[in-house]
Amino acid sequence: MSAMADLKPRHFLWRMEGSVALIQLDRPERKNPLTFESYAELRDTFRALAYAEDVDAVVILPNGGNFCSGGDVHDIIGPLVKMDMKGLLAFTRMTGDLVKAMLACGKPIISAVDGVAVGAGAIIAMASDMRLATPEAKTGFLFTRVGLAGCDMGACAMLPRIIGQGRAAELLYTGRTMSAEEGERWGFYNRLVSADALEAEALGLAARIAAGPTFAHGITKTQLNQEWSMGLEQAIEAEAQAQAICMQTKDFERAYRAFVAREKPVFEGD
Repeated sequence: MSAMADLKPRHFLWRMEGSVALIQLDRPERKNPLTFESYAELRDTFRALAYAEDVDAVVILPNGGNFCSGGDVHDIIGPLVKMDMKGLLAFTRMTGDLVKAMLACGKPIISAVDGVAVGAGAIIAMASDMRLATPEAKTGFLFTRVGLAGCDMGACAMLPRIIGQGRAAELLYTGRTMSAEEGERWGFYNRLVSADALEAEALGLAARIAAGPTFAHGITKTQLNQEWSMGLEQAIEAEAQAQAICMQTKDFERAYRAFVAREKPVFEGD
């Protein structure tokens, strides 16, 4: 699916700014909860992004002052208590597939968080490559507060790598809200910006990344994810092979010629 500019999703807002795709959940009156349908459509969209040549970066924005309030109590949690194990496992695998699709899409993803980002909303932010937030952002992995384990959608694997084992354990056991200041101090958020500057800041960062060597960015994302399960020697060898691939690109040659000419390189992603 290469023409993502023509995408018309039913369950979230989508628009393009140059080669940057912008996503917003579209239920602001309920703080943007997810439904079975929006989960699936987001999963399918990120899967398609892996093949989209017209998208170089993705920004997930808040809507109506909130990012995402997680799974809808009435549309998701209510039906789940009536499902059998087969149906429940199909659902939990589907939600995990959204995270897998975000990790495998080959595009840098920036989450711009304002207001509530809890449950699956916190997971979507966690699964992004970079996170910006306003001082009003409230982030919570609420699963234990509804009688579930904190190990949801990869949280026990990913969150400790971002903020550390002890901090992640506290959030996942207690379900308490992490303040924006904590999130920045702990490394969950790259930085905090005011609400009126959040979208521009996220777009600016995405545009800067999209103007870089985008094929190489895809390699960087792949290695960031794959090296989690590698030993150091494996990682160094994998990076040697990855960098050798990037050295065959035209962007690498463009950068060299621009340096020699004392010009700024213009990358084209090939």
